[in-house]
Order: sequence, then C-alpha cells, then structure tokens
Amino acid sequence: MDVRVKFLGGAKSVTGSRYLLEIGSLKVLVDCGLFQGPKELRLRNWDEFPIDPSTIDLILLTHAHIDHTGYLPRLVKQGYNGRIIATEPTVDLVKILLRDSGKLQEEEASYAQKKGYSKHDKPQPLYTIEDAEKVFPLLEPIGFEEETILNENLRLTAYNAGHILGASILKLKITGNQQEKTIVFSGDLGRYHDPILNPPVNIPFADILFMESTYGNRKNEAVAVEEQLARHIRTTYRNGGVVVIPSFAVGRTQLILYYLHRLQRKDRIPKIPIYVDSPMAIDVTGLYKTYSNYHRLSPSLDTEDANPFSHRHLHYSQSQEASISLNAIKGDAIIISASGMATGGRILHHLYNRLPNENDSIIFVGYQAVGTRGRRLLDGEKTIRMYGIDVEVKASIHYIDCLSAHADQTELLEWADAFTTKPKRTFIIHGEPEASEEIARLLKEESAWNPIVPEYLESFELFKGI
Repeated sequence: MDVRVKFLGGAKSVTGSRYLLEIGSLKVLVDCGLFQGPKELRLRNWDEFPIDPSTIDLILLTHAHIDHTGYLPRLVKQGYNGRIIATEPTVDLVKILLRDSGKLQEEEASYAQKKGYSKHDKPQPLYTIEDAEKVFPLLEPIGFEEETILNENLRLTAYNAGHILGASILKLKITGNQQEKTIVFSGDLGRYHDPILNPPVNIPFADILFMESTYGNRKNEAVAVEEQLARHIRTTYRNGGVVVIPSFAVGRTQLILYYLHRLQRKDRIPKIPIYVDSPMAIDVTGLYKTYSNYHRLSPSLDTEDANPFSHRHLHYSQSQEASISLNAIKGDAIIISASGMATGGRILHHLYNRLPNENDSIIFVGYQAVGTRGRRLLDGEKTIRMYGIDVEVKASIHYIDCLSAHADQTELLEWADAFTTKPKRTFIIHGEPEASEEIARLLKEESAWNPIVPEYLESFELFKGI
C-alpha cells in the first residue's frame, strides 16, 4: 500500500486549505477550505475540482474557519456524499459559519447583478444557504484524544490546537504490511497564553508532519491589551460618547467580552452597558457554555458575576429591531458588532451613525486587510463611503494589536521543538511564501530539520509498500 499527498490548497497561501491523502485506494481530504483574498486565489473556487468529488471517501476537518471548511457546500453539490469528521464544537461552528457563508454568496451574486459588474447576465452564487445545509447530515462529531477507527488501516485522534473553540491537531496512524506510520496535521495552532483557550497540545512523534506557518515571519510581542482597552473606553466615557468595536464573530468577540468583564470587575472601566450586536457572535458565544470542557472558563460560566458571557451589564441584540434601536444611544455604552474589518454586516449602520460624532470612538481589535473600510479608517481617511454616501470621520479611531488567535513565530518553533525526534519529512503549509520560507529556514538552521514548502497542486510520495 502506497501513501501519497497532493496539495489542493493551503500551499504558499493562508487560504483554501485542502490536502488530499491517497492511502492505497482510500482518498482522504484533510480540510476543504475556501480560497479568499486576491482575485487570482478566489477564482480557484470556481475552477473544476482537481479530482472527482464523488471519488473522495472521507473528509477530516481541523477547525471551522471558512478557509478550512468553506468549500464543503460546493463539494457536496458536485457529488461528495461521505463522512465529514470533526470535533464536537467544530461541527456546530461549521453549521453557523456555512449558513452565513451561503448567505454572503447569495448577497454577492445579487449585488453583482444589481450593479451590473458581472460578465454574466444573471450571476450565480458559488453556493446558497440551501447548499450549505446539505452538508450538515454528513457531519460526524468526535471528542479530543479519543481514537476513532476510520477503516482497517487508518485510525484518527484529535488533540487540542487552541486557535478557536474545538480547533484540533489531527494524528493519523496508518498500519499495513506489519508497519505503522504516523501523519500529523497541525491545523492552525493557537497561542500558548490565551486567557480562554488551552494551549496547543505537544505531539512527541510524527513520521510526516504538516505544519502551518501563518505567522512564520512574525513575532507578536506582548502588549498591555487591558490597559489600552481601558484607556480608550475611559476617555470616550469622559467625552460622553459610545465605543464601537468591530469584531470577528468567532473567537475575537468572546475574547473582547472576557477583557471587558475583567475591566469592569476591577473598576478600571465604568460599569456601562455592553451590547453584542451580531447574531452569529451570539450563537457562537452560546457554544462556550455548551462545550465548557473545551476551554479554560468552565468554572466561571456557572456563576453570573464571574461569567464574561452572561452578566447584568451585557446585552445581546438578536433582532434587527434591537440592532437599530442602538442608534438612539447617545453615550455611556460599548457596542460590539461584526464584521471585524467593516466589510459588511450590522457594523456598517453603527459606523454610519457613529463616525460623524467626535465624542464616539471606534476600536479595531483585529487585522485590517488592505482595501477594507477598517484599513482605510486606520490609515486616516477623512470620509468613508457607505450606503452610497460619503460619511465624514470625526470619531476617534484606535487599534489594539496582538489579539491574534494564531501562534507567532516563537510559538510555532516552541511547538515544533516538543517533538522528541524530528519528523522524517515536514511540509510547511498555510502561510504566505515569505512566512513559510522563513519558518522553514529557522527549522533547518536551528533544529536540523529538512522542511519542504510545497507548491499548489504539487504531489509527493510519503510511504511506499506499507
């Protein structure tokens, strides 16, 4: 039995994670992500899939982010009908995220038709909400550190990766011809000192390692996150204004709620109302209670005063009417809403109403990609176009760095250093070329590893005759 891998995505790119393992006649796809970012990458989502989806036997997911799961509806639509295995929180998060992704795809197609910028008379979405929901019956949950027998030659164990709720490192054991080989996929690794999520589990051994490199060329130096948040909120409060925080619904919103709760309990910020205005963020936050054994906060969730996700100063705005009513608030409040880069969603009407007010402030708590409204605000633009109107920017604009859920270069090297013997082969994946090449160089120079940075659609033989 021979074992091969083909890189269908996530090679010299941080999106479109898709790794095809061929274990004898068995075809296993690890992750099934959507390509995002530059147009040349996004166009790959529309290309014919490199192999017939109906010939794939099994899909394994490391975690729920769209760059790892967002192509699933398209693959199912093209004929995939097998098992999709992931941890319990990941299964529930996938349902939330894929529905939202389908909605965005539909809205984008509708907008393209309305504005006439598509080359098609009637532009079609990549997939719909209905397509997304057809994925759900195929999802199969597993727990951490519980070995699952996939077939007579293949066993799977998932370990905590940090990063987001339920994110996993996947270990595959292949047996055959009186041999056993181990393949490890790091997934996206989280931080070692995250206040909510547990650190990534160290894996002592792998014959073959697939290791992410998102921040392979970046060090996230520790900053006083609480102090920065407190200072901006206190200043806005003294000015009689409202704080608006654009935030990603998965992971980042929950982290911000944790910090705000701590600051209010320690009287470092006033005990003013905090509003979460994002249906997706509300749904995701509920999963932290459901899966309390997957993070550090378990004991505090049973006590109202200690629970950062349920206390008397925190309010959830689920309906559109509740969201719109927040526009009437003139001061002494904090509003958290999505999307994190202000590219769409409910955050837009908050910015539309708050940006012209010099007493209000906008605090960005995540990376702002070039070209997004968030980036333009951080770059100091004096007007921002929304709803076809140029909105004057008078509110204070702030940015708090180092809240990323990704392990930085130091943490990636620390995780790699925990291997008691170096893997026979290491593939550096899920990173821009500069990041992948830099972590590969450091692993080679400091640990005498022989890492490979694969190309898109490149194939390798991993084992022969096992």
